[in-house]
Amino acid sequence: MKKLNLNKEKKLTVMIPCHNEEKGVGKVIAKIPTKRLNALGYKVEVLVVNSASKDRTVEVAQKAGARVVNAPIGKGAAIQTGIKHISPGTDIVVMLDGDDTYDPKEMLRMIEPLDTGFCEVVIGSRLAGKISQGSMTSFNRAGNWFFTFLVRNWYHENVTDVCTGYFAWKGSVLQNLGKYLESNGFSIEMEMITKMARMNMDIYSVPISYKKRAGDSNLKPLGDGKKILHAWCRNLYWKPYARHKGG
Repeated sequence: MKKLNLNKEKKLTVMIPCHNEEKGVGKVIAKIPTKRLNALGYKVEVLVVNSASKDRTVEVAQKAGARVVNAPIGKGAAIQTGIKHISPGTDIVVMLDGDDTYDPKEMLRMIEPLDTGFCEVVIGSRLAGKISQGSMTSFNRAGNWFFTFLVRNWYHENVTDVCTGYFAWKGSVLQNLGKYLESNGFSIEMEMITKMARMNMDIYSVPISYKKRAGDSNLKPLGDGKKILHAWCRNLYWKPYARHKGG
């Protein structure tokens, strides 16, 4: 494994989209390996994107040291808002959910291929990693395998989990992608991956852990599954210039 570049301080933003995640977001922020990232040359900022929460998400996030911005309801809307609020000059952006299902310490594994120039985007793969008992239903797992199969075979992208919420990007790459995003809900991951494929971005997957969430899930498997499939269909012949906002 190549060593990370320690020559200069780099900016890393951890972006956490949240809707009613008071039970999990504080735990997520506390587990971010800030000291180890600092030792590797990163200045870390935590950006929590509050998507119309009605609980104590904002209070908990701010108490934990995060910068909080508000967004309309919907995960896609939160991600689009978050991208617009990432600090200028950010080198790497890591995104994970605020429900404490992902292990923040594993972002060290995810940023290494970006820092060494191996790729532009890293996707954290639950299906290729460790899924704790009770964290994902058999129905959701089967649906994820199905959607991943569709992307691998029709978009020819070597990814192993297209419904994951754990991503890492080079900062400039994410800003470019953000110009084209439109989904407001849970189809945002499928939209991001299929559009990144059509933009010929260099994408790779790394195995991650996944455990049972803190609090109740906002996902509606059947309804959101239809929207995810629609995003897959809609972007089959999409071109980067086709829907460029303002272009």
